[in-house]
Amino acid sequence: MIKIVFFGTPDIGLKSLEYLHKSDKIDVLAVVTQPDKPAGRGHKLQASPIKKYALENGLPVFQPKSIRKEFDIQKELKKLEPDFFVTFAFGQILSQEVLDIPKYETINLHASLLPRYRGANPIQRAIINGDKETGICTMITELGLDCGDICQKLVIPISDTMNCEELWNEIAEKSPEMIEQTLIGLKNGTLIPEKQCEDGVCMANKLTKEECEIDWCKSNIQIHNLVRGVCRCPSAFFYYNDKLIKVIETIPTNEDIPTGKIRFNSKDGIDVGCGIGAIRLLKVKPEGKGEMSARDWFNGVKK
Repeated sequence: MIKIVFFGTPDIGLKSLEYLHKSDKIDVLAVVTQPDKPAGRGHKLQASPIKKYALENGLPVFQPKSIRKEFDIQKELKKLEPDFFVTFAFGQILSQEVLDIPKYETINLHASLLPRYRGANPIQRAIINGDKETGICTMITELGLDCGDICQKLVIPISDTMNCEELWNEIAEKSPEMIEQTLIGLKNGTLIPEKQCEDGVCMANKLTKEECEIDWCKSNIQIHNLVRGVCRCPSAFFYYNDKLIKVIETIPTNEDIPTGKIRFNSKDGIDVGCGIGAIRLLKVKPEGKGEMSARDWFNGVKK
């Protein structure tokens, strides 16, 4: 059995944790995840999906505010004598002291085809930039940002309609077996990691709110890609009558409409003029309300 400690926080890593925990080749010794955070209207503390699974299945849980500084937790992890650490969207940067704990290596699952999109938001950036494919990599974690040797890669196509939630789910589905194969290959010596090529390096910096505001002077394709790329995470938006309107779903069109002007389309939604072409808003979420068809929203504000 290969002994591991799993580091993760959001639900994109949940299927991988579950798969590894049920594997007859892997022994999950413990889980490390972010501290509970306030969520919802009541701002009650909520455990991460990774923590919930661990507690339901009797796995020890560690929740450091900063794993680099919490030496007591590092000491406890050393006592477990893991072969590997596995990180998947954990959300903290590891120190060399932490990386040195496992017998072999710390393995990270990164949601891009490295060296493209090193950093925090590779899934969103790939769609925003209109890429036709992305993928997943397992890699050896080093102190630099996503710069370690590559173990395995898998290409994932991106269709013109795929949004970040759909890509997120596909990555979650395809990651578990790759992580297991990587661990087995490294342990038995049949997998030899390769140095990352420095050609084509680009960063996937954390998204800002300003980037998510729709600029109608951009082309309809650029706006459509933004909407897909940040769908509900956190969502593209614009202001109408001083109210914030999140845009959930769109289709580019060739309608001839002045930039930023809205034209009502009674069948499908509403059309807005862009710098190039127009875009049809199909689904929106007005401030203080739930998601609804753009047509119903616009009918309401016209009254």
